[in-house]
Amino acid sequence: MPATGLNPRKAAIQDIASRTVRNTNGGNGNGNGNGQHPTSEYFGINTFGARQMRARLPKEVYAKLVEAIRQGKKLDAEIAPTVAQVIKEWAISRGVTHFTHWFQPQTGLTAEKHDAFLSFDDKQQPMESFSGAQLIQSEPDASSFPSGGLRATWEARGYTAWNPASPVFIVESGSTRTLCIPSVFIGYNGEALDEMTPLLRSSDALSEKAIEMLELLGEKNVLRVYTTLGPEQEYFLIDRNHFALRPDLVMAGRTLIGAPPPRGQQLEDHYFGGIPERVQACIAEVEHELYKLGVPIVTRHNEVAPSQFEMAPMFEETDLSVDHNQLVMSVLRRVALRHGLQALLHEKPFAGINGSGKHCNWSMAITSDDSSIDGTNLLKPGKTPHQNIRFLMFLAAVLKGVHKHAGLLRAGIGTSGNEHRLGANEAPPAIMSVFMGAMLTRVIEDIAAGKTSPSDAKQAMIKLGVAKLPEVEKDNTDRNRTSPFAFTGAKFEFRAVGSSQSIAFPVMLVNACVAEALGELTATLRDTLKKTKSVDDAVLKVVREAFKETAHVRFEGNNYSNDWVIEAGKRGLLNLRRTPEALAQLLTKDSRAVLTKLGILSKPEIESRYHIRLERYVKDMLIEMHTLEELVDTMVLPAAFNYSAVLIESAANAKTAGIKIVPQVDAANELGTLIAALQTRRTALGKVTAKAEGMHEALEAQSKLLTSDGAERMADVRECCDALELAVSDDMWPLPKYREMLFPL
Repeated sequence: MPATGLNPRKAAIQDIASRTVRNTNGGNGNGNGNGQHPTSEYFGINTFGARQMRARLPKEVYAKLVEAIRQGKKLDAEIAPTVAQVIKEWAISRGVTHFTHWFQPQTGLTAEKHDAFLSFDDKQQPMESFSGAQLIQSEPDASSFPSGGLRATWEARGYTAWNPASPVFIVESGSTRTLCIPSVFIGYNGEALDEMTPLLRSSDALSEKAIEMLELLGEKNVLRVYTTLGPEQEYFLIDRNHFALRPDLVMAGRTLIGAPPPRGQQLEDHYFGGIPERVQACIAEVEHELYKLGVPIVTRHNEVAPSQFEMAPMFEETDLSVDHNQLVMSVLRRVALRHGLQALLHEKPFAGINGSGKHCNWSMAITSDDSSIDGTNLLKPGKTPHQNIRFLMFLAAVLKGVHKHAGLLRAGIGTSGNEHRLGANEAPPAIMSVFMGAMLTRVIEDIAAGKTSPSDAKQAMIKLGVAKLPEVEKDNTDRNRTSPFAFTGAKFEFRAVGSSQSIAFPVMLVNACVAEALGELTATLRDTLKKTKSVDDAVLKVVREAFKETAHVRFEGNNYSNDWVIEAGKRGLLNLRRTPEALAQLLTKDSRAVLTKLGILSKPEIESRYHIRLERYVKDMLIEMHTLEELVDTMVLPAAFNYSAVLIESAANAKTAGIKIVPQVDAANELGTLIAALQTRRTALGKVTAKAEGMHEALEAQSKLLTSDGAERMADVRECCDALELAVSDDMWPLPKYREMLFPL
């Protein structure tokens, strides 16, 4: 219990100091902890995946379901009742009473409406019922989700439809268990209202373009090309008591004021250090819950900033990986509370130290009935000239996509939180560039420079040293932590994605950009083959031009340096520092063309994404500004006034006692100067807030005001608040300080 007679901050410190580590040893694979059982024994126990389906479904039904999943097809309506019956029986055996279509609206979170299995037979006797129609489709109210103008407020009808590529799963919350059916969410006329539908469309588009390319390269048995993803999740864990005493963390997810402590991350002692026991217990329980849900978390460690951590999964097919990352975030938040902790997923919860990102490791792979190519990673160098020719072609497509649509990719990571992180404390800058590593850069530049004759591709590959390309996957070059889009051996790491984001949108844009590039390279290759008999020779000609064309987007140096900012400007690369200007890239001619041409988003759907994201930015900023005003008015200024009164009274008493040197007078005057400055800056902030609130009908103008005047006035207010924190008596300061939150007892 908090100690009495102390201010809330001091009481919280005492409470934290007396806490014990929560025992999470569940013991049987069904409890809260790891128990004594190997992970493999309970992994996926709450997921109706391939293992469970194979054991319970008739062979012919199972075969059709697997075919739909493997080839990205819709579920055959004829087998839906059988699948639904088996899922219902499995769920009820696990104590489930309700089911929900679990989907991802454009809030960045997930949504669910629970329906009971309870039904009644012809004699009005209670029974459990779950039909094929209920499995495949549901109709939640769509009126209150953001649509960006796709529908009017009174148009409530929306539909969810099961995505069979993502297995159903059971969420345990206290004593309740709910069956979740991963779904897409569309409007009455088929418009995409969610994050998953465009992602699935982009996967289909990329698969189609990649198959066309592969067929031209001689690969004839490709059923599908899919992307793989491994998102590394960074986050902070702080004590729940401290969180509850910080209105800015509660309302905005980040600290709007807070003086930097004498010690931050400069000693470099937290990264990969020993995980504190209390945090270890929390993370272990998070992993246990995720293992039951079939989420393959394999890495955990301390990150660079104090109280910052990371967890990372094995690579999975992108559609499933997106669902799993949403589960990672929700389980992390939920389980942290059991340990008296708060998980902070905001990109920049604390100023002056590392922010949190979500590094998305992305690649492409083949589905085929031919075992010799099934599962082939198209971004992994091979052992033959032909395999490396194929690798270079797909590499060229990625470079071409990023080069042409750098602005669109920047829009994909444009959030109010991420703009605080980009370019600061180990996050990549807002300038989109690609890091390839020393060996590949040398090969690419030699090809682009025409140092070998393209008339004999096999000999060219030998002269270029391409036979050594398999060594790329052995990490024969340094990773560039400053690059937003880095090749790290058999995959690209999109490092600029924000930690709190749904990864569906930025990855959808990567898929779209690469799909378009593959289509353009395929058309160029077809034309080249009219003049060149050898496919490999023709490919070398095509990639040569692509490597020359995309030279400006490749950068091997320090992306943090001012020299790079200058150089990037000379190269014509965009430097979109603020979110509104980044989001505007969604509406450019090239952005509209790539998304509409590939059938990923219609023009109204593109505009809806722009308006939803810009409106969210405005709302985030206004919430922060109102919260900061409240902090100043109800906590910072009262604390400063109280301490000022103490100094004044102390000075008066000293003078009355005849003391000649009264330093309290200077301290009171200095404090008064800070208070007066804060009041002036608080008034200026209030004027900008009021002006912005009155511009709600002019979203673009409103966002520009907030990103300039609004952000500047907030910074001004923070400067005064942080100075006062260092001036006011520690006993009188009401807010938990950085040293207390980041360095728990």
